[in-house]
Amino acid sequence: MTPRHFLDTNILLYSISRHPAEASKRDRAIDLLERDDGALSVQVLQEFYVQATRSTRPDPLSHEIATGLIATWTRFRVQEITLSILAGASEIKASHGFSYWDSAIIAAARALGCRELYTEDMAHGREIEGIIITNPFR
Repeated sequence: MTPRHFLDTNILLYSISRHPAEASKRDRAIDLLERDDGALSVQVLQEFYVQATRSTRPDPLSHEIATGLIATWTRFRVQEITLSILAGASEIKASHGFSYWDSAIIAAARALGCRELYTEDMAHGREIEGIIITNPFR
């Protein structure tokens, strides 16, 4: 089954948020993570681990909890970091002006055949490389 949507790091981070002001975003993120048609990349999982466990986070996760969540999320299709993803990210950055890291997310979504990228970090509604950027928190 080809995944329909790709989840950016902020979706994973909102799913663990305990901040009262982020309750609706947490609920929406959890809804997205409960679906079966999602995809991620190794980059997204790495970024999640770093941000979720950083000591300056108000409620950092332990290594065990963070790696347990990552193991759970590997039920989704996960795009590895490859030379092809690197080259695609470089092309997307040059053509569309995104940061390298955002371009790598788009390249990973494209490689998996995703039609939609859920993120709050990019331009909502913009279509890049056949992928529609959607802010699910709007």
